[in-house]
Amino acid sequence: MKKEVVITKKAPAPIGPYSQGIKINGFLFISGQICIDPETGKLRNSSIQEEIEQVMKNLGAILEEGRSSFDLVVKATIFLRDMNDFSTVNAIYGNYFKNDPPARETVEVSQLPKGSRVEISFIAVEK
Repeated sequence: MKKEVVITKKAPAPIGPYSQGIKINGFLFISGQICIDPETGKLRNSSIQEEIEQVMKNLGAILEEGRSSFDLVVKATIFLRDMNDFSTVNAIYGNYFKNDPPARETVEVSQLPKGSRVEISFIAVEK
């Protein structure tokens, strides 16, 4: 059993010693994504709505590169800097999971990388 690194230019390059994703034994583990625009390297954070949309776009790019999809996400973890953003994040996040959403937890944290308000990681299975 060998792990395979998943990397795409359609999502931000890692900002530390980690991979965008790792595939092993039919699973895809995606590192937490924040609202970095991969084309500019800048945060897209004028609003919590813009942040979550960019985070989901980044996650989608890694899912695609890893031969998976939102339909195959089995676990999500959401980190929020302010739990008051929960309903807004939940509404946008929910647009990506119309049927059979994955297991999930949402936790409030004191800080996130680069001052982001939201970070999300996924575990998915391969197509």
